[in-house]
Amino acid sequence: MSAEPVRVLVTGAAGQIAYSLLFGIAKGDVFGKDQPITLILLDITPMLPVLDGVVMELQDCALPLLREVIPTDKEEVAFKDLDAAILVGSMPRREGMERKDLLKANVAIFKSQGAALEKYAKKTVKVLVVGNPANTNCLIAAKSAPSIPKENFSCLTRLDHNRARSQVAMRCGVPATQVKNVIIWGNHSSTQYPDVHHCKVNMAGSDLACFDAVKDDDWLKGAFISTVQQRGAAVIAARKLSSAMSAAKAICDHMRDIWSGTPEGEFVSMGVYSSSNSYGVAEDLIYSFPVHIKDKQWKIVDGLAINDFSRGKMDATAAELVEERDTAVTFLSA
Repeated sequence: MSAEPVRVLVTGAAGQIAYSLLFGIAKGDVFGKDQPITLILLDITPMLPVLDGVVMELQDCALPLLREVIPTDKEEVAFKDLDAAILVGSMPRREGMERKDLLKANVAIFKSQGAALEKYAKKTVKVLVVGNPANTNCLIAAKSAPSIPKENFSCLTRLDHNRARSQVAMRCGVPATQVKNVIIWGNHSSTQYPDVHHCKVNMAGSDLACFDAVKDDDWLKGAFISTVQQRGAAVIAARKLSSAMSAAKAICDHMRDIWSGTPEGEFVSMGVYSSSNSYGVAEDLIYSFPVHIKDKQWKIVDGLAINDFSRGKMDATAAELVEERDTAVTFLSA
């Protein structure tokens, strides 16, 4: 056993995504089967009684790797000496709320949490932003923690990636593990572009290009894309609650890949800093790209051919992110 526990923060820890997430982290699915863990759970003061219940349940799981659980409503406790921060908590959009007001409320949260990372966390901390609007919240947190490398910040588009993978797998009648290298480009919003031009499907032992495996170009260029883009809304319509189990699974996948790397010849999607990318995406955005990960460092996969169909969709989601960023930055200086 590695003697030193990793210190992992989950924010919004009394919420429903965290409720599905914490068990996976605590039982070793993310940081390794022999890596002890200290879990720090942050939420707002009114949620502390609920958080106590979550702590009791974690204790009652009697897990071998879980060394300590620290519930708190204080940033100076939550962000101290962190190895990993999973920022799930954010201001949800309320009925009748303008997008601008939502951005403003979230800028305040992620400016504060970025400053707390800067002040208290290890400089090597890996930060995953889940709370929406995730890309822009991630950008604000990164800008508010100038001494932590920008590469240490990412936002979750793995849920969209997994959704895309699963849609293709169901269509081809194979397990999702036989579908690789789907890509989510851009924003974690309904403008995201799920791209299967570089995707491979393993059918009867050999890798086929996705278009050859599916044999339905209209579906791949139409209903497939809109299904993935709108999947979050479809889950809310059905469950009256937003995706939690699938979001938690995606968070575990994302963080595990940062920690352990991606398999040779495979890439995954995550929202990362766009600087010096080779796909003509504007600088200074958190934009979802295909990445390889090795030694806890991601690298954007270069040299993938982009056709006109893809280009238009990649540009549209970039335009939305530029607009979000420009609005958010005005609130940052306020």
